[in-house]
Amino acid sequence: MKQLTCSHCHNRVFFENLSCETCGSTLGYAPDEQLMIAFDVPAPDAWRRLGHAGPEYRPCVNREEGVCNWMLAADSTHDHCLSCRTTHTIPALASPQNRGYWAALEQAKRRLFYTLVELVLPTPNKLEDPANGLSFEFLEQVDPKDRVLTGHDEGVITLNIAEADDVRREQVRMSMHEPYRTLLGHFRHEIGHYYWDRLVRDTPWIDEFRTLFGDERADYEASLKKHYASPVADWPLRFISVYASSHPWEDWAETWAHYLHMVDGLETAAAWGARLDHALPSAPSLTVRKLDLNAESILSTVVEQWLPVSQFINAMDQSLGAHDSYPFIVVPPVIEKLDFIHRVVQAASAGRMPMNFLPRRQGEGPAGADLSGSPPAVPPNGHRATTPAAENPPLHGASAG
Repeated sequence: MKQLTCSHCHNRVFFENLSCETCGSTLGYAPDEQLMIAFDVPAPDAWRRLGHAGPEYRPCVNREEGVCNWMLAADSTHDHCLSCRTTHTIPALASPQNRGYWAALEQAKRRLFYTLVELVLPTPNKLEDPANGLSFEFLEQVDPKDRVLTGHDEGVITLNIAEADDVRREQVRMSMHEPYRTLLGHFRHEIGHYYWDRLVRDTPWIDEFRTLFGDERADYEASLKKHYASPVADWPLRFISVYASSHPWEDWAETWAHYLHMVDGLETAAAWGARLDHALPSAPSLTVRKLDLNAESILSTVVEQWLPVSQFINAMDQSLGAHDSYPFIVVPPVIEKLDFIHRVVQAASAGRMPMNFLPRRQGEGPAGADLSGSPPAVPPNGHRATTPAAENPPLHGASAG
């Protein structure tokens, strides 16, 4: 992520800030400009931009709930920002801790959307595009017999809100012998399934995908059952994680998540002016650069930039007595897969390869029109958010990440 400054006093601020600690200005993040903008707010419905001139904005309605600091155009027909617009179900807020979980989930999702904006990838919601849109379901498991599984199905991404509890998430990580489990990691993994449908399925990329990742037509449920019974013994030689070896879809999603880790990680390091004088023994100094999203290939970038940066981060973690932030070994077959994902994204964002979006169905109205007639059913473990509606009830367990 790039460094952010207050547009009024130009001091450093951070992505989640609601106000500037230096000048006291109210802050809001404008995804269209990728800037943190300072505002004078003489009244709740009057947000006057401070600093350099530019478009006028108003806050996402979820700012009133204390869970969002993003802005939208002052003349927008929406009430929710680009990210919150995709949230369909939120936790029941009668429980005070659930509000904190909701805030953590939305915060992680906004970091995901920041990177998707950087990659120039579309993020439609189910109301504006029922066939191709995204819908996030943040559900609480209230009955042990009715499990809420984090997963993706046809654009519907479900997250168990327990994942927003650091203690419970760490307990799950340890019980499943995972080296890494984070809220942002879940979002990046699950969105990978969504973009596989949009960028690879039934496209000219499919043959190369099958060469690198395997044949996704293999029975998914049978593959997972086999994986949990007896994981592939030599997975470190070909995969980024043991879970990636369970099925080609999961290999793509796991590798996709690491591509997003790398895009955001290198941008952050470059924005802070990171330089490694001892990136490799007896090697020249390394000035970290953000990933060139227009590059034809990133094979050398992964080796020359990402590996030294991730090793440095892990060394710092160990010095502070913490777990490695990036406990992964990136082997050559994984580097080839990362490069493939980059080429797929680059071709799609540049318009050289059509994205796999279904046309609007006959009878669908203009973007933003609510055609459902009534709100969709809400499961007993959540509340319908005042955001775009998914036409289908949430489905769980399509994938895990």
